[in-house]
Amino acid sequence: MSAAFRAELRKILSTKLWWLLLLVMVAYLIFIGSFMALALTVEIPGAESPMAPGGIDQAKMIYSLTSPIGYVFPLIIGSLLFTGEFRHKTITASLLVEPSRTVLMLAKLAVAAVVGLIYGVVGTISTVAGSAPLLHWRGTGTFLQSREVLVLLGMSVLVMVLWAVLGTAIGSVLTNQVAAIIVILAFTQFVEPIARFAFAAWDATASVAKFFPGAAADAIVGTSFFSQGGAADLLGRPAGAAVLIGYVLIFALIGRFVTLRRDIG
Repeated sequence: MSAAFRAELRKILSTKLWWLLLLVMVAYLIFIGSFMALALTVEIPGAESPMAPGGIDQAKMIYSLTSPIGYVFPLIIGSLLFTGEFRHKTITASLLVEPSRTVLMLAKLAVAAVVGLIYGVVGTISTVAGSAPLLHWRGTGTFLQSREVLVLLGMSVLVMVLWAVLGTAIGSVLTNQVAAIIVILAFTQFVEPIARFAFAAWDATASVAKFFPGAAADAIVGTSFFSQGGAADLLGRPAGAAVLIGYVLIFALIGRFVTLRRDIG
């Protein structure tokens, strides 16, 4: 297992794409963090006051943006651990080096967790770096010394780890790289955000929205920009973790016993 893990880690870290995506994510989250901090704290003459919670709730809502805004990046980089193998026809060589398909799957998931940790730490720092100075200047403070905020930031890192692992599990099912990226982009940027607001608008479907992957991730973090906007309440933290891990297990099991069970040549 350790040899397979080291081999998979070298594969992903030897490419430029992982750090190029990381740089794009950093720029994106710094921009989003600063934009939201300005939007929620600066009063424009003649306009209504910013409609947002104040104090620590305001800081938590902005700091929580790492996952709902940036989760597409660990999802994509995670998916490449499998889709890249099939695109470049290296999956056969990988299986020759590591004949156990279960070990190969576990090694890729473990590497995804490591890469997700990097993305989580860097992404969370980027969101804070973009928003904290403005919250200190225009808001009621950064609250970075608060235990609640520190827990939220830690959970934000954890969620990004889970997103990367989920991306790898999805890549084991959708082995076509272009198709996997299109599905991930479509779901994260359009389908789920719209569905969460749409389902929350109806009492009969409001509870369903809690079980979407993004809503489960927000539950782990402990707050959500979507829930502040009226997109349904969240599950508890343990339940949110169970739901998101459940998605990982479902896709990973399908990948192991469907994709990797077939003859690959």
